[in-house]
Amino acid sequence: MASTAFAGSATVAFKSTGIANKSGLTAVDRKLSSVQFNRTFDYSIWQSKLSFSSSGVKAGMATIEQASVEPTPKVEAPVVIVTGASRGIGKAIALAMGKAGCKVLVNYARSSKEAEEVCKEIEALGGQALTFGGDVSKEEDVASMIKTAVDAWGTVDVLVNNAGITRDGLLMRMKLSQWQEVIALNLTGVFLCTQAATKIMMKKRKGRVINIASIVGVVGNVGQANYSAAKGGVISFTKTVAREYASRGITVNAVAPGFIASDMTATLGDEIEKKILQTIPLGRYGQPEEVAGLVEFLALNPASKYMTGQVLNIDGGMVM
Repeated sequence: MASTAFAGSATVAFKSTGIANKSGLTAVDRKLSSVQFNRTFDYSIWQSKLSFSSSGVKAGMATIEQASVEPTPKVEAPVVIVTGASRGIGKAIALAMGKAGCKVLVNYARSSKEAEEVCKEIEALGGQALTFGGDVSKEEDVASMIKTAVDAWGTVDVLVNNAGITRDGLLMRMKLSQWQEVIALNLTGVFLCTQAATKIMMKKRKGRVINIASIVGVVGNVGQANYSAAKGGVISFTKTVAREYASRGITVNAVAPGFIASDMTATLGDEIEKKILQTIPLGRYGQPEEVAGLVEFLALNPASKYMTGQVLNIDGGMVM
């Protein structure tokens, strides 16, 4: 009884019945030797394929592992300018932007101490901030404000035109100076800031402008002919500029607040407050933070990218 071991198999026993040739191998031995060679050759190919396949898998895994450890591209924090940001709605907007991680330029006209406090709060929330004292109704101040933001952070991504004043009085008694001051700051200021900021935005073909209008610009209000005219102008300005800059990737929208809780509303008195609240279906004043939330959506949320030329009322249902 003889035995032969096939590559990759168990030992097989057989009985030799062939006739030996000159080399001393029988016919059966030669046949078995041929089978052994073929099996060995086939097995070698299989091992080779297995090795290649394994190498391919390892290479693929290595590629995946390498890709998985690639650093995530860093997204630069948006640079935001908020005018009139030392108090009220402007302050709430600046803080909301700072909390979202933005770099915020806090513009103010006279309240430098309050503006510095806003900057400190923004930094405590994780954002970056700097103050700029300037009158947005003056072209040179606006140019300097934009330059300050660009020098510090390289660009301007978002402009929030919030600065505004009131000089109330019935039209029959309104002085020209009352009219001109309100129009200059509330309307001309929006024009100057938008024109200057969009020059930076156009270079990148993207940017967002949010103008703080007022519900008074939609429906008017006794004793506020100047303020109503200015805010109505802001609304029309918003729609026109949105058309002009749409092809440059810049969106322009307006927010029109109704009665928002402020230092002014706190001193109105119970009787006047009662009459005001009767005109508001929700029966309360709005909060600055609620306006700020809407502005943040327009300024930063990707879902607002397809919105431009819109005027969004936030008034508790006063105007439906």
